[in-house]
Amino acid sequence: MSYYITTPIYYVNAQPHLGHAYTTIAADVLARHMRQRGEDTFFLTGTDEHGEPVADAARAQGVEPQELADRNAERFRALMPQLGISNDFFIRTSDPEHKRKVQEVLQRVHDNGYVYKGLYEGWYCPRCADFKVENEILDGNRCPIHEIELTRESEENYFFRLSSFQEPLERLYAERPDFVMPQRHFNEARAFISQGLQDVSLSRANLTWGVVVPWDPSHVFYVWFDALLNYYTALSYARPGEDLTDRYWPATFHIIGKDILKFHTVFWPAMLMAADIEIPEHVFVHGFLLGADGRKMSKSLGNVLDPFEVIDQLGTDALRFYLMRDVAFGSDGSVGMDAVQTRYERELANEYGNLASRSLAMIQRYRSGSLAAGATDAALGADFSRIQDQVADLMDRAEPTQALEVIWARIRRLNRYVEERAPWELAKDPGASESLDQVLRSLFEGLRVVSVVLAPYLPGATDTLLTTMQVTDRGFELAAWRHETGGIDGLGQLEPLFPKR
Repeated sequence: MSYYITTPIYYVNAQPHLGHAYTTIAADVLARHMRQRGEDTFFLTGTDEHGEPVADAARAQGVEPQELADRNAERFRALMPQLGISNDFFIRTSDPEHKRKVQEVLQRVHDNGYVYKGLYEGWYCPRCADFKVENEILDGNRCPIHEIELTRESEENYFFRLSSFQEPLERLYAERPDFVMPQRHFNEARAFISQGLQDVSLSRANLTWGVVVPWDPSHVFYVWFDALLNYYTALSYARPGEDLTDRYWPATFHIIGKDILKFHTVFWPAMLMAADIEIPEHVFVHGFLLGADGRKMSKSLGNVLDPFEVIDQLGTDALRFYLMRDVAFGSDGSVGMDAVQTRYERELANEYGNLASRSLAMIQRYRSGSLAAGATDAALGADFSRIQDQVADLMDRAEPTQALEVIWARIRRLNRYVEERAPWELAKDPGASESLDQVLRSLFEGLRVVSVVLAPYLPGATDTLLTTMQVTDRGFELAAWRHETGGIDGLGQLEPLFPKR
């Protein structure tokens, strides 16, 4: 079984921001989890470099579009290690291999009879690079996403016969109720289709910055069709000399923001059908991150959470944890630096970091860093009995926030166990030596289990802790609670995982 997960590709007309970090971290957590389960996993991210927004931004800066694309694509590429991202490939839509594959696929769409030439006139948002239909337009003739005034444009384009896929798309949604997740976004996409589909522009005649239409070099493909195909084209050249398409396609999950829902849940499956390519399994739509004041983030409002500030102050793991913990993945939610610091201190430092420090310190203090093999606490073990199934089920549905809560409930259980059993009191009683050994073994075992399943979220901190604990086998199947453990010998010293700031 293969697992192929993608982020949207990010526009290079601006620098990386929190929204890019959010989507990419979520996809990374899911990819790391599936690798941990032994699944053949491929994780794709990259940059969207064509179209009018990029050309306009380059013109405003007095540079060529390729220069702007090269500069900002490197900023996005450099962001990946800063966020602890484990992507397998970084695609750029200016890659010559991508362009060739786009031409090949869309030539097939043309040859299958789904393309024609015509005159298009409509309301256009240059920031979306999208023509808007009447029922999408806000009062004042404004874009529903960017809230800027739309422009009236008329040009001769090639059209994609989207209307031909009215019934096939209705059938897709009837047969696959989990094609779009969560349910409310499935309903939104289906409602859009039920209103009746209109043919859409496939090409632009007045642009030169894009993928050239092979049957008419005076046109370039409309940026969305070029961009959507990245998920498919990347597999053909991500590994030199090897085509991975049969191995990984169809994609398991496209992770996207709700502002690009129409393109991924209507245009994309229709285009694949037109090219005789299999439809992806799922599109998961996450919400917007809002400022702490509940309004959309804006530099002018001063409510922007800077991911680089969080990393500088608290570390990469803190950013990853906060973004997966504070807002349920799939919903809108407010974020802010105060909330980041609260989560860091209350949960990372006090609940997880302190649990790790005090548990290993007690093994050092009371048993000189070594414990004999023996039984763990059966009652505590029962509280851990379903952690693997619960986490795996939630991750299979792309619900990393809910899975993290399952893990965190066990961390809190371990902290209560410390207070309930009070190892410091047992250590004072010579007759309680075996009980103390069992408590310490149980704490060690619980810490091992939660750290293994936490690794996709906190790769840095869990690696440090598990290395100190001498745990080398970190596969997901090894996160099962052991009722009998082997010996523990010569534990090293653990520096604070999350120092107080």
